[in-house]
Amino acid sequence: MKIVCMIPARLDSKRFPKKIFSKLGEKTLLGNVIDAAKETGIFDEVVVAVCSKEVAEVAHEHGAKAVLTSPSLENGTLRILSAIEQEGIEGDIFVNWQADEPFISKKMIHDLLDARGPADVWTLKKKVNREAAMESSIVKVVCDQMGKALYFSRSLIPFERGERMPFYKHIGLYAYTKEALKKISKFQKTPLEAAEKLEQLRWLEHGLSIEVGETTEEVVGIDTLADLQKANNFIKNS
Repeated sequence: MKIVCMIPARLDSKRFPKKIFSKLGEKTLLGNVIDAAKETGIFDEVVVAVCSKEVAEVAHEHGAKAVLTSPSLENGTLRILSAIEQEGIEGDIFVNWQADEPFISKKMIHDLLDARGPADVWTLKKKVNREAAMESSIVKVVCDQMGKALYFSRSLIPFERGERMPFYKHIGLYAYTKEALKKISKFQKTPLEAAEKLEQLRWLEHGLSIEVGETTEEVVGIDTLADLQKANNFIKNS
């Protein structure tokens, strides 16, 4: 089985412009992600779906293949599919590792791939306390008895009226087959996606099944300059 890591990388982050070029330790944020992906030893190939030649140069510096895609693509999943189709990249499973997630571990990738029951897409969840679940910046997920996603939300779900329920945050790490990616490319934006600003709701609304594995690993994304400063402090003190 060929497993390909796809890293969608763009420069036009609204909250933190050009953040993938910011320094985390001695390397750029993007460089850290590429090296982390390669060091897992899990992937047969690491490909960066880029939006500009300057991003491609960073990818090449770290020994990854870079594919130039249109800056107008609306999300990372479509950028990944564009790169796959342009270059004819072959694979059985494509893992979407976001360019601002340098602390994803090898164990987390194994947790993702071990969750591969019959589904179109695979992703992860992690148990959190109620206080964390109240944060709108943390996306929550609820699943059926078979581990398939029922809904993702920035709101508190499930709402407790009686029995206390566990809360799970969604980890934005995905694996897909090429067939699922092709289906996703044809989907139009849906009302729930527009309301919550979550692309995975488009997939659910169009009938795709999403298998959600559980991990105990914590992931720290870099969304703001403050997040970057915290990450650099963590590296210095570890």
